[in-house]
Amino acid sequence: MCLKNLVFVTVFVFIFQGVSAQRNYTDYNLLGVQGGVALFDINTSDLVTEQQTGFAAGFTTRGAFYEKFDLVYGITFVSANIGVSGAELGVGPKEIIKYNIPSAQLNLLGSFNIISQRLSVEFGPLLNINGKMKLNNERFANYILDGYSTLRAQDIEEISTINFRVMGGLTAGLEKFRVSAHYQYGVTNMLGKLNDNSLENQDFDGHSSTIVITGIIYF
Repeated sequence: MCLKNLVFVTVFVFIFQGVSAQRNYTDYNLLGVQGGVALFDINTSDLVTEQQTGFAAGFTTRGAFYEKFDLVYGITFVSANIGVSGAELGVGPKEIIKYNIPSAQLNLLGSFNIISQRLSVEFGPLLNINGKMKLNNERFANYILDGYSTLRAQDIEEISTINFRVMGGLTAGLEKFRVSAHYQYGVTNMLGKLNDNSLENQDFDGHSSTIVITGIIYF
């Protein structure tokens, strides 16, 4: 499924869930839009990476579940950036080669209200479906990546597209506006698809590490 089709399907699912939630929650149900920044990196010993800043935006639903617990679910579209160290012909000065990874995320979180509708701790699973790790500038395509003799920057674009993460964090603010800070860790190997190509006989292993800070407006 291409990323455009995924966007359509996930938006449809979100709308359906939102309508269903309004019928099922008796205390309160909040629909919201969110936007902010995503600080992304890959925890790996196979590449020399540098965290970069991207952006995140999407839709979220929060509804009363049981006593102090809420359920939070939604769709977030993320444009994540990352830098990888490399050099021209492998012998020139090292440079940070920048890549972009577009993705759509589906999350289902449990939320414990420390202060009702003001401060909560949230945790749960997340499904991340992304495009390839695309070079921002094609002039770096044949740069040799740090630590390798023939591995080019363009060789690592085709990463795994379906990844599972766990996330947790805090949401605080007012009833209609809150600020959220979450950390996401990739459970699956997002560099696993690179192993299909036997690049330098390397067994690539890497797990995403993402900090997402957003503002949320509820309706």
